[in-house]
Amino acid sequence: METGKRILVVEDEPGLRMVVESEIARSGYDVVSVANGLDAIAKLSKEKFDLAILDVTLPGKSGIEILQFIHEKRINTRVIMLTGMEGLSVAIKAVKLGADDYIPKPFDAEYLLTSVRTVLRLKK
Repeated sequence: METGKRILVVEDEPGLRMVVESEIARSGYDVVSVANGLDAIAKLSKEKFDLAILDVTLPGKSGIEILQFIHEKRINTRVIMLTGMEGLSVAIKAVKLGADDYIPKPFDAEYLLTSVRTVLRLKK
């Protein structure tokens, strides 16, 4: 079990957001979730997170725009991007902006948790 690590989940699909939040919390992480990009920016501006899991397509601000915000503001938060249908060009852009991993939907919960653990190990 992991303790003390804070994770922000940004996903507009309520069912998927609940599953991701539940699986991550069950692994011992402190999870905060929001449903849109504007709420994500507000949270990232005021609170510290070790990791942000961002859907690419979100209302308000896209996952890529949130990633740009993290990069521009030099926020020390690792990022995993989730996507439903965007192509390779979006994945390349996300990685160039500093995303640590890029996971296509649908995905297995254990795959996501493995990515979370791996990415958090990178954060010092």
